Amino acid sequence: MNACPMGLGEACYCANHVNSFASEPSRTAVLLLAHGTPESPEQIPDYLRYVTSGRPLPPNVVEEITHRYSLIQFSPLSCWTLLQADHLSQSLRLPVFVGMRNWRPFIADAVKAIAAEKYERVIAICLAPQNSRTSVGLYRRAVVGDGNFPFALDFVDEWHDQPTLAKAFAEKFRAGHAKANAEHGTRLPVIFTAHSVPQRTIADGDPYEAQSKETAALVAKEAGLDASDWTFAFQSQGMSGGAWIGPTVEETILSLKAKGHTGVFIQPVGFLCDHVEVLYDIDIFFKEFAQKQGMRLWRADSLNGSQMLTAALAELVRSRIGSL
Repeated sequence: MNACPMGLGEACYCANHVNSFASEPSRTAVLLLAHGTPESPEQIPDYLRYVTSGRPLPPNVVEEITHRYSLIQFSPLSCWTLLQADHLSQSLRLPVFVGMRNWRPFIADAVKAIAAEKYERVIAICLAPQNSRTSVGLYRRAVVGDGNFPFALDFVDEWHDQPTLAKAFAEKFRAGHAKANAEHGTRLPVIFTAHSVPQRTIADGDPYEAQSKETAALVAKEAGLDASDWTFAFQSQGMSGGAWIGPTVEETILSLKAKGHTGVFIQPVGFLCDHVEVLYDIDIFFKEFAQKQGMRLWRADSLNGSQMLTAALAELVRSRIGSL
């Protein structure tokens, strides 16, 4: 999908009509946090400056990332996030704000808007279920800022093992895997994936690698897969800055080819919606890599506007409200 599902132009930081919830006695709001994405390839240089906190990248890296965005034309991450916020707001009957770390609508602006509406409690959920200081840690830092905000913050650090999240992934997996098996004429091996992180991050005790594999195991169990049916790989390794964790998807495809497989099915469990790591890395790069090996590649649809994902987020919020 290369168009905004909500028909949005300028992104906004609140997904619903905040004033309609002003009489809520709990005065609780929800804040969904995501990476953010530019609206066009021309915005890539500015966007990357936010990603690197102003650190310049080599020109060839900027050019390559710009090229990837130009091939998919549009990354709908922000649009899917705003749509999920709207669904969640309707489900909970609570205001749901959206803040992006690296692009509009920025997290700082969402926090200011929440403060201006005088909400007393904020439940913040990072739309990256597995906890890592390279992702969730940065989102928390962006929300907290200098700590000068007039509400109590309940930050959800991780929800990789949320049962309804596993059901949401399994729902997409079953539909996609069955169709791909029928097209290929045989049962395809499965590669679960999540975004790679630097090796030094894991060496310092970061739980991300273990949590990513735990999510995959829960989805596999929910989908009825045996241990021999699937494997795990990390994708989208960085183009600079030392070693990143693996195995890579490319290495895993070659391993499956060596075992006699002529096709593969990919199920990302570290991403909740379509964006460049799905629309380019999987749909273009990995698919072309597989073709060069004489193999075909399919993937599960992303959760995007999934009602099951909305249910998982709603359960998270209700559990936090119940503990307040």
